Amino acid sequence: MLYTPELFEPLTDEPWDEAGGRRRIAEIVADTGRSLRGPKLMWKADAWDGWHGTSPMKNLYVGAAGVLWGLDRLRSRGYETELDLGGLALQTLELFRARPDYMKGMKLPEQRDSSLACGLAGIVFVAWRLAPAPELADELHDLVRANVDNEVEEVMWGAPGTLLIADAMLESTGEARWRDARDETASALLSRRDADGFWVQRMYGQEFRGLQPWHGLVGNVAALRLVDEKSSAVLERTAVIEDGLANWPYRDRPQLASPDGLIRLQFCCGAPGIVALASDYLDEHLLLAGAELAWKAGPPGMEKGPCLCHGTAGTGYAFLKRFLRTGDEHWLERARRFAVHALDQIERRGHGRYSLFTGDIGVALFAADCLDARAEIPVFDVL
Repeated sequence: MLYTPELFEPLTDEPWDEAGGRRRIAEIVADTGRSLRGPKLMWKADAWDGWHGTSPMKNLYVGAAGVLWGLDRLRSRGYETELDLGGLALQTLELFRARPDYMKGMKLPEQRDSSLACGLAGIVFVAWRLAPAPELADELHDLVRANVDNEVEEVMWGAPGTLLIADAMLESTGEARWRDARDETASALLSRRDADGFWVQRMYGQEFRGLQPWHGLVGNVAALRLVDEKSSAVLERTAVIEDGLANWPYRDRPQLASPDGLIRLQFCCGAPGIVALASDYLDEHLLLAGAELAWKAGPPGMEKGPCLCHGTAGTGYAFLKRFLRTGDEHWLERARRFAVHALDQIERRGHGRYSLFTGDIGVALFAADCLDARAEIPVFDVL
């Protein structure tokens, strides 16, 4: 079996409606603005988001920095907010300096401050993006340089994440120091790649060779902006294929099931993330096989919910990427059906989860991409 059927639910029969999609995105933006508890309390964290953390959550992945970044992206596409995004980004940074929200009880990297998703670097980047200042850029540059040799070889904590920052800063500023930081990071990262295409992950007290977006091969290759045969060969070798459908394990191993006995099929673990991030170089038959499996399974159920990281919106990006590679609007329509379902899941659950990768803002960004027929996955495609 390629997935765990009980983790999924039937796709809604509600048709795609452009006007309705725009209205629901605007509702998410408005609700997020209304639900701010103040410049010191920010947004209330969901229990999963704040697990072993310090309230309020501030980071890019599940905290206020990610919400503010997402609101800014939506504002650039016509969805206005009354919030002072720049001022709140600076306040978020000060809150993190006073009370970092690193997970307690976990073995984290020694150079944790440079983490894009969970540390100081991502928060400083958002603050610079929304309220540019030379001292923020200088601090960010120091954090990127300090992360070049991080032993965690992945986007969430390691050099691939700060490589994305350096690339974004170079594009924004054109400054030579960011080109140098980007090139230094990329060169070091490539030098640590195994001969067979993997990077060895040393994180949370474990050592493994990962495949997935946050903690493995396809995320690193996306950060390097590579389209190479080595990565394609790894994904060909590690694919598990049944009846013309394909899924991938979290790690380089033959079995799909995790230690809990479940087989994941979501953006952060499984075919949707592989298809979404490797769409430029994955062999056509595997691209189709992975996307078809995600469609056959349907949207994740309410335990996973509508979100980007492990929910309906994240899976939907596989269909958008498939559409952009092939031009086949059949896949665009499938992505839009998943957008409708994700927005319905928010209504069933109720508004109230305020984060980029696990909350409503990420769903709004996915729905906006479906409206515009493009695919800009937060962090991995656009920062």
